[in-house]
Amino acid sequence: MVATTFLLLLLQGLIQCPRQAGDGLDEATREHMQQRAEHMDQEMARLIQELKQKSLEQSHGAWGALLIWNFWALLGILLVLLVLCFRLEKMRRHPNNSGQKESSSNKDIVAEIEIQYNESNVEEENNAGCEAGSCVDAKEEVNNDEKREDINGAGHEEDKQDANEEDDKQNVKSHFDSLSEELNPLLEVDLERGCSMISYLMGKLTHIFGQGSSNSFYPVPQDAIGVGSAFEGWSPRAEGAVYRVLVPLSPPPGHRFQLELDTAGMPQRTFRVRVELLCTCRREQLGQDMLCFLHHPEEELRRKQEPSLLHTLCTGSYLDVEKTAHWFCRFVRLAWLPLPLSRHWCFKWQPCSRSCKFQLIKDKESFTAEVVFGVRRGDSDVFVGSQPTEAGVPSTTWLETCAVAEAKFFRHIARQAPQDSWHCKCLQLLSRSLLGVGFSSYTLKTVLMHLLTTIPLTRWRRGDFQERLLDILKFLHGSLQTKRLNHFVIGNERLPLEISLPSDLRVAEPPNLLQHLASDLDAHLNAVQEYISLLNVFQQLLIHRL
Repeated sequence: MVATTFLLLLLQGLIQCPRQAGDGLDEATREHMQQRAEHMDQEMARLIQELKQKSLEQSHGAWGALLIWNFWALLGILLVLLVLCFRLEKMRRHPNNSGQKESSSNKDIVAEIEIQYNESNVEEENNAGCEAGSCVDAKEEVNNDEKREDINGAGHEEDKQDANEEDDKQNVKSHFDSLSEELNPLLEVDLERGCSMISYLMGKLTHIFGQGSSNSFYPVPQDAIGVGSAFEGWSPRAEGAVYRVLVPLSPPPGHRFQLELDTAGMPQRTFRVRVELLCTCRREQLGQDMLCFLHHPEEELRRKQEPSLLHTLCTGSYLDVEKTAHWFCRFVRLAWLPLPLSRHWCFKWQPCSRSCKFQLIKDKESFTAEVVFGVRRGDSDVFVGSQPTEAGVPSTTWLETCAVAEAKFFRHIARQAPQDSWHCKCLQLLSRSLLGVGFSSYTLKTVLMHLLTTIPLTRWRRGDFQERLLDILKFLHGSLQTKRLNHFVIGNERLPLEISLPSDLRVAEPPNLLQHLASDLDAHLNAVQEYISLLNVFQQLLIHRL
């Protein structure tokens, strides 16, 4: 069986324990694992060729039944292999205790492996309401009496385990069915409608700002640029897609933005935006209604002119992210009132300190938008942005982002690829299968972007769907095995020439997005678990022949 053999080879390569002295492996086991790793690449190429040649006239029923049986048998093998890897690593770390539990059964060891799901709770600002007159965890505790077990109790546990296994099978199938339903043209239409709606609104807001800001010295918003999954043609969630736009900010008259590298830590560097005053005496001589901030007394400036940007949105000499976001949100709140959209749509704020996030609601239809701000690096497609980050980051810190370059790459692909290309559907299907504990949808997106530059775009049609998913899984497998995945934009020689990068990023060493897996065993095991969930989807795909 092609699919089963492929999955087994992947898993055997993935869960190899580190080959270090004193790791508890005997020579025969180590030699076997090394041979298997060397054989894997050759075998993968053969399996892919077999999959290509698989006849479409095969009986769907027999194929599906055999796959289902092998699938669940493989999961049982997988659990054992994962447990052994975990135990061997534990023995390597604590060699003195390794002999005490060698006789434990697989069922006992499996109980030690727990995957924790971290769910973030988002609080809504209820009192924000609709603008312009518009509208425990429960934990189950099981106490086992290990000293008093009888045959009837054991039989009951076996029945319970069988029932749970059937439930798991049904859950996997139901999950896949829901994913399959989402791979249809209607979702693309919804994304296009949402992108058009948010782009239209941002265009109106930019126009209003341009008309009313002639006498102020706030940053000047330029045309918004759609970034992120929705504007790239896919969505990691079935509902509630976030339409993210980046608004480039230009300095007002008499000011200049100077970017200063704050930390050089990859994969994402941080900057500060220094605001400097420029002499405008020449403009004053030409009759323009503006006093020079550098060469006029402060008292005169206070009486006759609006304050400079340094006195409004800066902390010290640096543009403040949170003050900028608050200022823009206040502007949007006022600009929304005269817009025709306000008569039909409810406008609801969502709290966020580093961006402007809101929801448009009408009847059962809603769109969530997030506006982030950016200062362009030179004339390139790379910005330093205000995108939300972890707590504790100073409000004067701006993060380097390649989101505009990546969105531009997807638009480039959309122009070059056939109209019936399914490359975004590949990403959509796999990203919605993630558990959220091992790696993110951005990891999958990076893999896809790499493959789009190496596999001809004519080979991403619906008929190639299974093969392309197989390519993504194979690429991801290699990345997890080597614990390395290069950033797509930075230092990539295959990047289309129409995407402009600063000279330092074009020749830089690509950051490794999986660097943390090399030093964190738990993170690597979580990534393996995440990878297994994707294999489940691929298995169901073969069964249902999507």
